[in-house]
Amino acid sequence: MKQELSLIARELDGQLSGTGAEHILAHILHAYRGTVALASSLGLEDQVLTDMIHRIDPSTPIFTLDTGRLFPETYSLIERTNLTYGIRIRLYFPDYREVEQMTAEHGVNPFYESVEKRRLCCRIRKIHPLKRAFAGLNVWICGLRHDQSVTRAGLRTVEWDEQNGLLKVNPLIDWSEEQVWDYIRAHGVPYNRLHDQGYPSIGCQPCTRAVAPGEDIRSGRWWWEEPDRKECGLHR
Repeated sequence: MKQELSLIARELDGQLSGTGAEHILAHILHAYRGTVALASSLGLEDQVLTDMIHRIDPSTPIFTLDTGRLFPETYSLIERTNLTYGIRIRLYFPDYREVEQMTAEHGVNPFYESVEKRRLCCRIRKIHPLKRAFAGLNVWICGLRHDQSVTRAGLRTVEWDEQNGLLKVNPLIDWSEEQVWDYIRAHGVPYNRLHDQGYPSIGCQPCTRAVAPGEDIRSGRWWWEEPDRKECGLHR
């Protein structure tokens, strides 16, 4: 099945690109029902997708990664989202043994010391739990957009995710930030209150800060690194 999916990724991209996010979701959720899930970062885009999915097929699984270093506001958003849609977002946690070993060797906040140590932390807290979340899936849906960062400019609507052996679907890939906010306001979608405090992109608390008006929306994530390195490894 995995090999077959890799062959049809390009065909699906040509078929679905430019057809609209809800049409893309409806097609994917129907075609891959039972083997597709939304991997939510709980960002604005994934909240939009949660709302759309709830309208199209509310049985679709939604999961997120709890790294153990999230903002209190993020946990509040999880609960508000569950209550709003009558769902239960599944949380995947890192292996405590890996976290204990990392902190024993490198300290509590090694990510400030080097890109390599930051990627180690991301690998333990995000990538390894994500692998477990992918069990039984053929497709994962993401809230990526072209204008989020330079590292995402070349992404497509449907891609073959080689490192995970899955189809990766980005229904909002061509959306602007304005379109995302317009949808949230029009549909009353719950969102992280930190967005109202100058946090356009929100991840782990130690690696996220508010940005000044006009700054790049990803400039508050891993702000001590170069822009072309600002990925945790989930989206290569």
